[in-house]
Amino acid sequence: MLGPIDKSADKSIVDCGAWADHMPLPARCRDGKGAAGDECRKGGQVANEDYRKQGYAHLPALFPREVLLALYARMQADLKAQGRPLSSFAAQGPLLKRPALEVYAYQYAPLLGFLWGLTPRIADEVGAELLPTYAYFRAYQHGDVCRIHHDRPACEHSVSLTIAYGDDRPWALSVQTTPTETPRPEVTEDFGAEPYGSVAMQPGDGVLYQGTHHRHGRLDANPNSWSAHLFLHWVEKDGRYADHAFDRPAMERAARGQ
Repeated sequence: MLGPIDKSADKSIVDCGAWADHMPLPARCRDGKGAAGDECRKGGQVANEDYRKQGYAHLPALFPREVLLALYARMQADLKAQGRPLSSFAAQGPLLKRPALEVYAYQYAPLLGFLWGLTPRIADEVGAELLPTYAYFRAYQHGDVCRIHHDRPACEHSVSLTIAYGDDRPWALSVQTTPTETPRPEVTEDFGAEPYGSVAMQPGDGVLYQGTHHRHGRLDANPNSWSAHLFLHWVEKDGRYADHAFDRPAMERAARGQ
C-alpha cells in the first residue's frame, strides 16, 4: 500500500511493494552551487567524452527526484486501482538470485513518457540521433545483486536511473570499460580480469552506458531494504540496430504469442 507523502516536510515517504520503508530525501544539486552544483552542470560534451572512451558516463541529477517519486507513487496507485498491486509484479530471470518487482512500459504506459521525453537529452550525450526502444521499472530487495551481462540489441544506448533507496544508501552500477564487438549470452558473477568502472548513484542520478557491447551489473549486495530504478533504452536512428526502434521485433514476437 502506498505510504503517505508529507508535502510540508523536506522528504517523501514511499512504499516499495512488499518492502515498505521510509526514504529520506537527501539534498544534492538543489541550488546549483558549490562542488555538487558544478558536477550537475557538466553537460553533453563532458559526458560524451567519457562515454565514448569507457562505454559509460555518470549523469548527475538527470531527473528531479521529486518528479520520480511522484511517478512512482502514481504508478503504485494506478496499478492498485486496476487490481494489480505492485507486489504482484514479482519476476525472476537469470540475472537475479531471487525475484524483483518489474513493470514494463507496455504494462504501464506513463513509463514511455520518460523514455520518449529523455530521448533528445540522451541523443546529445551520445552524439547521435536516437530512437527509443523500451523501458521498465525494477525494485530490488536488500542483499540483491545483478549478475554481469550484455544486453540485447535494443539496448544499444541505455540509462539506469535511480528513483529511490529505502535507506538512502547509494548502490553502484559497474560497467566494463573495454567493449565486446559480439555480445555474449553468458552471465557471470564478476568481470574476471577485465577492467571496469563503478558509479554509486544518488536518487535522480543516471548512468548512461552502452549496454549491448559493454558488460555491466551490480557487484555489491544492495545495502538498502529496497531500491527503485528505471531502465531506459535507445538505438541509433541510422545504426546497426535501427530495426529495433520502438522494440518492434519483441513486440512482433509477443503479438505472435512467442
